[in-house]
Amino acid sequence: MNLAIDIGNTCAKLAVIENGQVVDFFKTDTLSEVYLEQLLENFPDITGAILISVHEDSDAPIEALLRRRLGRFIRFGHGVPVPIRNGYATPDTLGADRLAAAVGAATLYPGNNVLIVDFGTAITFDFVSAEGEFLGGNISPGAATRFRALHHFTRKLPLCELIDREVFMGRDTVSAIEGGVVNGIVYEVEGYIRDLERKYDGLRIIFTGGDSNFFAKRVKKPIFATYDLVAYGLNRILEYNAK
Repeated sequence: MNLAIDIGNTCAKLAVIENGQVVDFFKTDTLSEVYLEQLLENFPDITGAILISVHEDSDAPIEALLRRRLGRFIRFGHGVPVPIRNGYATPDTLGADRLAAAVGAATLYPGNNVLIVDFGTAITFDFVSAEGEFLGGNISPGAATRFRALHHFTRKLPLCELIDREVFMGRDTVSAIEGGVVNGIVYEVEGYIRDLERKYDGLRIIFTGGDSNFFAKRVKKPIFATYDLVAYGLNRILEYNAK
């Protein structure tokens, strides 16, 4: 049994994985040593862990705890071997979560061309070829980032958020902002899908991240939406390096 930890910009996500499947998933605003100790006590069969974090300077106690308690531990980052080819021109600048998601996509859909759309603070569009090579991608502002930018950089526009309603053309300022952000993202995603389908046969599409289910309902394509794609990739990397 393994533990995959992804400490991001707004929260920490922890997945307990057994036989390649996520059996439990936790999300916390702040990952403390006490929280982690309790989780390890609740799952005594965990013997390995892998960690990625955007807060490298502040999570040393978490890393020390995992190294002390478990037989196998990897802090995933540049230089750790992965089971796919990395075609990124500057691999040392590639976010560990993006590469882990690419490994997760290749694990779920081996031998397929896969587009990964990760809806978070930023929206990332990443592509893994059927030959098992990460070919890069693009980074765009996420929904919450777009809402905050409109509010912050204008004098009168209110701060809005994702609301589960359909807006095509807004009839007031709030609905105009909601429709502009949501429809803009939908059209952006559908444009990537359309262009990639023209170039690559049998394209698979994976949505992941906090807003993935919201947009999966609005993009008119067969989509596999999963909140734990990065966890699958991290687990595969941990097992790959255990061999």
